Amino acid sequence: MKFAAFSGVLIEHSIQEAMKLTKQLGLDGIEIAVREPHLSPTTSKARVKEMASLSEDLGLDIPVLASYIGGFSTDSDKGCEQSFQDLQRLLDIAAELKSTMIRVSPGGPNGFMSQAYHYEKAAYWMERCAQAAKGYDIDIVMEIHNGSIVETVEESLRLLSLIPSDNIGMIHDAGNMYITDTDYGRDSVIGLGSRMLHVHVKDELRVNEVGAPGTFLNVTKHGEEKFLQSRMGEGGADHGPLFAAMKETGYNGWVTLECHAPFPAYERLEYDLQFVKKLIASV
Repeated sequence: MKFAAFSGVLIEHSIQEAMKLTKQLGLDGIEIAVREPHLSPTTSKARVKEMASLSEDLGLDIPVLASYIGGFSTDSDKGCEQSFQDLQRLLDIAAELKSTMIRVSPGGPNGFMSQAYHYEKAAYWMERCAQAAKGYDIDIVMEIHNGSIVETVEESLRLLSLIPSDNIGMIHDAGNMYITDTDYGRDSVIGLGSRMLHVHVKDELRVNEVGAPGTFLNVTKHGEEKFLQSRMGEGGADHGPLFAAMKETGYNGWVTLECHAPFPAYERLEYDLQFVKKLIASV
C-alpha cells in the first residue's frame, strides 16, 4: 500500500506548501482536492505545469484528483452537461500531473431515499465520464459517502451494474460508512472486490450534541444524528478489520489520510499516519 495526504486537510496552505508538508510527513503522494486555492478545472496550464514539476522534484505522486464534479442524479440536464465539460478539462490536467484517478460524485439523495431513476440518470452520466477517461487511461472513482446514492457496498454495486465501462469503481471510506451505519470491515472489502480502486481513512464519533469544534449534523437512516470529526482511534470507526481485509486480499493501491478533526492540519495528519502504521503492524 502507498499512502497519500488529502490536500483538503491542508486547504489553508497553498498547493505548493501542501505538497512540501506532505513530503515532510514522509508520505508517498498527495490527493489534490479540486477546489481553490489548490486546483480547479480552469487552473491555468502554467500553474499545472508548476505543480507537475514540483511533484517530480519532491518525488511525490499525485494519484487522485478529488473533484467535486457530479451530482448527476438530481441535477438538471444543463448542470450535468456543465459537470461533464469540467471533467473533460480535468482529464487534461490529470494527464499532466500523471494522476491515474479522478473522483466524480453520482449525487444524492441518501441511498435509503433513492429511487430507480436516480441510479439510471447517474449511470448515464457516469458512463459518459468513464468513456471520456478511458482515452487517458484514467479511472473514475466514486466515493462511498453518506448523503449520496452510494452510501453502502450494495448501493455501490447496484450503480456499477448499470455502467458498462470497466474503468470505474469505488473509494472505500470507513469514516463515511460509520456515519451511514453500514458494514465497513472485511465483508465490505470482499463485496467490492476489484471495484475497490482507492481507500480513504478518517475517524468519526457519534455524540449527543453539536456546537463544539469538529461537530456536525447529518441525516442517516436513524434520523438526524450528531457527529464529531476525530483522529484515528479516537472515534467510533474501527479500522482494524478493514486493514486486515486489505492485507488478506493483497490490496496494493493507495490509502489517503483525510482527517478533519479540530487539530492543526499537519499535527492531525502526522497523528493519523503513526496510528495507521501501528495498525498495519498489528494485523
